[in-house]
Amino acid sequence: MRCPYCGCPESKVVDSRPADEGTSVRRRRECLECAKRFTTYETVESLPLVVIKKDGSRQTFDRNKVLAGLVKACEKRAVPLSTLEQIAEDIEQQIQNTLSREVRSEYIGELVMEHLKDVDEVAYVRFASVYRQFRDINTFMEELSKLLEKRGQ
Repeated sequence: MRCPYCGCPESKVVDSRPADEGTSVRRRRECLECAKRFTTYETVESLPLVVIKKDGSRQTFDRNKVLAGLVKACEKRAVPLSTLEQIAEDIEQQIQNTLSREVRSEYIGELVMEHLKDVDEVAYVRFASVYRQFRDINTFMEELSKLLEKRGQ
């Protein structure tokens, strides 16, 4: 790390500690040339995730969009916002764990439905009806039948 005072490329770490709730490391350094101290922060470089939409367009992944969809599906349901925030965080983590920088929107939708199924069945059906674009009552009933079948097991 180059000293901000004299420009010397050599310094030693005097103290290290976690910062920003463990998302970075704060380091106190001392220049080996001028002996002045300065602070640096080390963070993990995160590459942006790109979502490939159904029409083929691409946009940066936004956890807030996932959260907004969850909130809309759970409207007037007894699902705490903290639960929805945790689901959005879990989904983002699952996507990060794929180690792919591009992910299809269909994959994200399936992850949302998977999580909603465990949290609130009504919210799940609401989200599925919009996501899967149910055209008529028969496709809606098929989805309900699958849900009832899994519930019976």
